[in-house]
Amino acid sequence: MMGPAAQIAGDRKEANMLVHCIVGARPNFVKIGPIVRAAATSRRLRTRLIHTGQHYDAQMSRHFFEDLNLPEPDRHLDVRSGTHAVQTARIMETYEPVLAEEQPGLVLVVGDVNSTLACALVAAKAGVPIGHVEAGLRSFDRTMPEEINRIVTDALADLLFTTCTDADENLRREGVAQQKIHFVGNVMIDTLLASLPLAAERRTAERLGLVPGGYAAVTIHRPTNVDEPAGLERVVTILRALAGRLPVVFPVHPRTARRAQELGLDAVLRDCPGLHVVEPMRYLEFVDLLRTARLVLTDSGGVQEETTILGVPCLTLRPNTERPVTITAGTNELVPLDARGAIEAAQRRLADRAAPQPHRPPLWDGHAAERIVAVLEAFADGAASPREP
Repeated sequence: MMGPAAQIAGDRKEANMLVHCIVGARPNFVKIGPIVRAAATSRRLRTRLIHTGQHYDAQMSRHFFEDLNLPEPDRHLDVRSGTHAVQTARIMETYEPVLAEEQPGLVLVVGDVNSTLACALVAAKAGVPIGHVEAGLRSFDRTMPEEINRIVTDALADLLFTTCTDADENLRREGVAQQKIHFVGNVMIDTLLASLPLAAERRTAERLGLVPGGYAAVTIHRPTNVDEPAGLERVVTILRALAGRLPVVFPVHPRTARRAQELGLDAVLRDCPGLHVVEPMRYLEFVDLLRTARLVLTDSGGVQEETTILGVPCLTLRPNTERPVTITAGTNELVPLDARGAIEAAQRRLADRAAPQPHRPPLWDGHAAERIVAVLEAFADGAASPREP
């Protein structure tokens, strides 16, 4: 196994510090791509892309790697699905020997999925420093598995890369030392801004027979909206009402499709006039769908951020968000977890024909990855504070 942290802190001063870049779920790919590309120009860093296989649909993974211009993973752990505990344990079991074999100088995790937590735990127990991209985000709702993953990962991390000053404040309140916190901006927006020209070439709305600016786009997958019958029935009621006002495009997440079928709601969705139920989209197609939407209804954190930059009105079907900057500086609005309240919010947004004028949050400028790599280089050179032995 690895030596003590003090030894690692010395080893990291050698040329070409090896960084394990961990991905597992599709949102991770969007965040890691710019970092891998920026690190490729560094003389101080070598990266290895480790795919846990948490999301394992081969075709969807291939499409994401193509759209995001990502290299093929250096290692694929192929853990697949399971309960949160089972999946986390499998990732730990399969990643530990990889870590022991390759002995990276730092493990870089992104986001808040089970792969993030599992690989951070393995690294921490082996004494390997950890960097966490999107650190400090808090919904303050511990019924969300992602919130637990965020809190624990941040407690273990040595370098905490934040997207907004709210996240910095959360970390300081939790006792994280200031020298560990690095406000770098939003690497997901790096990918979005770089992808917009290619996304616009997809003409997603026209391909679906829709008029740009004349439809709503929907993404729903959170357990509160999908797993319980009352939650999914509420979503169906909202979609039917919204489709009565304008066409609605609903790329169905696999877990949502599975639950709709189990609850006998799939036929209701597919037979609703004005509701276009489609397969999950490739990244560039989906960005183009968001880009020209009149309104977006979601429970996704990433979509809240993307619509903020795109200037598209966004209704988030959740009681809270770990990304409050999308409300204070963007186009996002939390809507009640009841059909009537959500429908009224949608009608209000549709009645307002004035184009949103969002204020882009600080450092959401397409250069977050470069700032992350600069911090990693400083860490490799011994300028950033190492983990205490």
